[in-house]
Amino acid sequence: MSVTRVESDERRQLPPSMVERMTLILDAFPGRTVQLTLEDVARLTHLPRSTAHRILDQLVRLSWLEHSSLGYRLGSRALELGGEADDLSAIRSAAAPHLHSLMMRTGLTVHLAVLEGGRVRYLDKIGGRQAASVPSRVGGDAPAHCTALGRAMLAWLAAEDVDERVAGEPSIRTGHPAGDLSALHLELHRVRGRGGVAVERGECFDNIACVAVAVRGPDGPIAAISLTGDASTPLERVAPLVVHAARRVSAELHPDPGPAHGGRGLRSV
Repeated sequence: MSVTRVESDERRQLPPSMVERMTLILDAFPGRTVQLTLEDVARLTHLPRSTAHRILDQLVRLSWLEHSSLGYRLGSRALELGGEADDLSAIRSAAAPHLHSLMMRTGLTVHLAVLEGGRVRYLDKIGGRQAASVPSRVGGDAPAHCTALGRAMLAWLAAEDVDERVAGEPSIRTGHPAGDLSALHLELHRVRGRGGVAVERGECFDNIACVAVAVRGPDGPIAAISLTGDASTPLERVAPLVVHAARRVSAELHPDPGPAHGGRGLRSV
């Protein structure tokens, strides 16, 4: 059979509509943490590589998929339809008593957030009168590279993944995209060196200080917890409380996290 005949047969066998082709591709991802290369998708769907690549690009632009140097994975839209709400509910439920305990022990504003692309999305915010002075809201978001919450999670991702996530994300204070990736990676290195503790003083908003630690699972960061106060807040004193809360939530969500929380201990903030 000639090459032309083979190509003609493949074209006839392709699903006739774009919706069907998109569905084939989305069905190739069996779970939220699975990452597939372009070649994987073409093989699993039996679509021509060029067709798969064109549709993948459209799905990424529409947030059905995310793309990094490691491949493609389900994006925020697919996760919301596929049960991410249940996952977020489980995170909020596991974190709730620890967030309340942090607020009661410190009097500071407590946040719970997840990482979505290059931004953090706030799942919970609790606190006393000071909470009103902190410009964040449940359901709102912020550029991850500007916040302690975001850095706490970015620190446990591959460098290439970090670069792709934060590219073009604006700084809250300047409105300009993050340009100094080397400085960001240096800060993420410091976060890892402090046992996962990320700090931020006045980089997002004047007179606001924040300390955060990621809630981690077997496949990486799944959320982060922070304490936020004014610029005089003694972050080094409250950081161990955040570390303890994040680890408790991690253990409840993933009873056997393996080496995810081993290694270096907490260092001075």
